[in-house]
Amino acid sequence: MGRDQNQRAVDLLLVEDNPGDVRLTEEALKDGPVQVNLSVAKDGVEAVEFLTRTGRFQNAPRPDLILLDLNLPRKNGREVLAEIKSDPDLRQIPVVVMTTSKSEQDIERAYELNANCYITKPIELDDFLGVVHSIEDFWLTKAMLPTK
Repeated sequence: MGRDQNQRAVDLLLVEDNPGDVRLTEEALKDGPVQVNLSVAKDGVEAVEFLTRTGRFQNAPRPDLILLDLNLPRKNGREVLAEIKSDPDLRQIPVVVMTTSKSEQDIERAYELNANCYITKPIELDDFLGVVHSIEDFWLTKAMLPTK
């Protein structure tokens, strides 16, 4: 049932503008059961450029999974999600929305835009690390991800 731990590393794109959350996510994934090649986009425009391999991202790897914050500068996470899920070359990539918003409207809109999962970021450090470990456990070891 899940990914063989001897398989290749997983490419994960984290779309996050908060350096603290980026650092915590890196720490949480560092010693996990799966080798993760983590790429970070600091805003929505950068995320789209990364995914479409334009600008300075011409050699960017195609991610196996995307962790997407909703509250981003230049282009918000809803806009990024809409672009991903409307692009035939990108729509297969699972997108986990990981954001501080608990708004029913945000949750409903994310799923309307075909998010694969919606998770509210915890405030407490241990809880945050636990959420990242849960994402890693499910999405990177149990779920079968599409091949590139």
